[in-house]
Amino acid sequence: MERTSRIVFAGLALILGINAVVQMAQPFWWYNAVPGVPATGPYNPHFVKDIGAAYLAAVLGLAWFAARPRQGWPALVAGGLFLGLHAGVHVFDASCSADPVRDLVRDFPGVFLPAIAAILVAVVFRPKEA
Repeated sequence: MERTSRIVFAGLALILGINAVVQMAQPFWWYNAVPGVPATGPYNPHFVKDIGAAYLAAVLGLAWFAARPRQGWPALVAGGLFLGLHAGVHVFDASCSADPVRDLVRDFPGVFLPAIAAILVAVVFRPKEA
């Protein structure tokens, strides 16, 4: 993987990592600050921290891959799996909402784009067999 791609992927890991840390450290603030989150149901600090922890685990996989692509690829796949499944939940929820397009557009940068990026990079940069 070229240096520029590694830097971009490390940047994605950093942005998602900041989000994860904020979810875990300031769950109430995060819940009210992120567009669309209050519409998912009443505030539950345990749930917000759980999702933050899952994001942090995914981020560690992305960061490991950015630092050492060959060794970190399985961790990237695991992180990408979480991000993809999480995006799937958002697609389902949007399909049940009063304005699915609005929900999908709102969630695109923070939910769908990271999932697409992680899955695409995992496929494109899959290490060659020895």
